[in-house]
Amino acid sequence: MLTKESIQKTALAEHQLAMWYLGQVGFLFLYRGKTILIDGYLSDYVDRNCSNALLSWVRRYPVPLDPCSLDFVDAVLCSHAHEDHTDPDTIKAILSVNDHACFIGTHAVADRFLSLGVPGHRIAALDNDASIRLSDDIVIKNVPSAHEELHPDKSGQYEEGGFLLTFGAGSDAISVYHAGDGCPWDGLESRLRGQGGRGPDIAILPVNGRDYYRRHDKNIIGNFDCVEAITLAQHIGADYIFPVHIDLYDVNALNPAIFVDILEKQNPKQNYHIFRPGERMIYAKE
Repeated sequence: MLTKESIQKTALAEHQLAMWYLGQVGFLFLYRGKTILIDGYLSDYVDRNCSNALLSWVRRYPVPLDPCSLDFVDAVLCSHAHEDHTDPDTIKAILSVNDHACFIGTHAVADRFLSLGVPGHRIAALDNDASIRLSDDIVIKNVPSAHEELHPDKSGQYEEGGFLLTFGAGSDAISVYHAGDGCPWDGLESRLRGQGGRGPDIAILPVNGRDYYRRHDKNIIGNFDCVEAITLAQHIGADYIFPVHIDLYDVNALNPAIFVDILEKQNPKQNYHIFRPGERMIYAKE
């Protein structure tokens, strides 16, 4: 099991980024002493509260990190309000041990944070395409996500959002796009490429797909399929693609061999990595 001690003992050069996969789409990032948790689902909340006679949610592997050990985390980011992304048990566990982390998400997620007891002064609600600076070295931008469709509220703010994170500056800067849950939509690629025309170095994309029967019979809202995710990574020039949302629940999973087979046919030069729960990667620009 991944531990606080092993995370904090990770030695990095100045321009290196460490990241740990926590299951589903959850990641922990460490850069220049700052730690960011994104979509940490570190409980069995869905199993206990979302199963019914037609659909049973059962985790395939244990939680890889104790949320009660996260007293050191500086920021908690949640892409949208679904419980496997904004997990009530994980949020409450962090609040019980951590008195300084900020909680960042869309306006819909901010409302959810408040309902879970997060103090208002610790919440940052990001408008569409808005950015927040976590430190001199880290910028976090909200990029709207289409969870099958874009879902605007009455004021035009989208309920789901991914995160474009920039670590550092200049030629050594590392950019990571974490989509949360989402599908392709008009305007996504241009947002990710930005003014310079270059996209993020790493694209973390949910690739479990979507179909009529999952949506109609099980009310499971879908994501990118493999072809779409690989195409997006190619169009934005991502160095690496990390396929996620494939391993935690059998009812909404994907055999990773399918992703690899499609990638080898479609864009065999594309770098990729399929994580094991709790696994660490250290990344830097070459």
